[in-house]
Amino acid sequence: MKIELQRIKVRDLIEGYEDNDELGVRACGGKLDVRPPYQREFVYKDKQRDAVLETLRRDFPLNVMYWAVIDEPGDDGVEYEIIDGQQRTISICQYVEGDFSIEIDGHQLAFHNLQSDQQDQILDYELMVYLCEGTDSEKLDWFKTINIAGEKLTDQELRNAVYHGPWVTAAKKYFSKNGCPAYGIASDYMSGTPIRQDYLETAIEWLNDGKIDEYMAAHQHDKNANELWLYFKGVIDWVETTFPKKRAPMKSVKWGPLHKQFKDGSYDPADLELRIAELMGDVDVKNKRGIYEFVLGGEVETKLLEVRVFDERTKLAAYEKQTKQAEDAGVSNCPMCASGTNNNATRIYSYGEMDADHVTAWSKHGPTNLGNCEMLCVPHNRSKGNR
Repeated sequence: MKIELQRIKVRDLIEGYEDNDELGVRACGGKLDVRPPYQREFVYKDKQRDAVLETLRRDFPLNVMYWAVIDEPGDDGVEYEIIDGQQRTISICQYVEGDFSIEIDGHQLAFHNLQSDQQDQILDYELMVYLCEGTDSEKLDWFKTINIAGEKLTDQELRNAVYHGPWVTAAKKYFSKNGCPAYGIASDYMSGTPIRQDYLETAIEWLNDGKIDEYMAAHQHDKNANELWLYFKGVIDWVETTFPKKRAPMKSVKWGPLHKQFKDGSYDPADLELRIAELMGDVDVKNKRGIYEFVLGGEVETKLLEVRVFDERTKLAAYEKQTKQAEDAGVSNCPMCASGTNNNATRIYSYGEMDADHVTAWSKHGPTNLGNCEMLCVPHNRSKGNR
């Protein structure tokens, strides 16, 4: 890759700045593509954005940027696309355009509030830009190496770069913008943020059983992302219909696999809600997000709920009580052994040879407390199951 250093004034950078959802982000009189297909969305926080402007205002050096030279026959003049520096470029352009203000001497001042000499100081600031010429693969490798603003790229941001094309562009309109359609319908049921590609990654993962790269490779040159969007919308519609009451634990549920497994079942949302409310209020249920799969699956897999187990103090108290009663009666301190006729009917087990069990199973509303705790020898505890 050929690299040449140039100085670009801010006033030249901001010329013709435009941020258009359909056409992308352009600057430098339309010659600079600020957000090429492999770039991430704008992710700077206010503090980071403001620091860029403070750097310019104080005439401190700003980290160098990298632009790729685009050599396409027939173009009127040289065009560029940003490899590294998108976040800083947008911060600068947005400020000069009047999109936000920064604190100066205790006051919030937009660009138009500055004195003319203060404006000129920013506009005449010279950015250090490396112009890079090379193949698409070289530019992409360079992009992945330098990591914008020192923030590590997410896996999905890298996938967007590797498989960039019309499909990624179309998919990002649904899944990757602040206030995008996916966020609008699913923010109560999903964690993560669209701009860091969490929604897009999750949707593909659900649709293609976790094989994200495989799906993106197969659809890289598709003209639209309708299949993914309609699938995703169908999943969320099913969730909203089946579980109309929204709760915080829903954000951690993997709805795609549940939709695939249970979408054809017949469920009464009102009945489900009564049971969910009961389980949400049960202090013995540690994994609240597992409640949804538990009720859909017929309440068989109690391990989904990570039901609270007896603590050591409770188990030791139950062991001491049972052992004393057993020794006084001349029987085993394992109730199930004591009721038998084999050689273990009078055996006194050590604490380490026993484990705690619910007298009345938790699934039958037995509480996890001393009154419902019994110590069984390990073989009998394992054989008892959920009876």
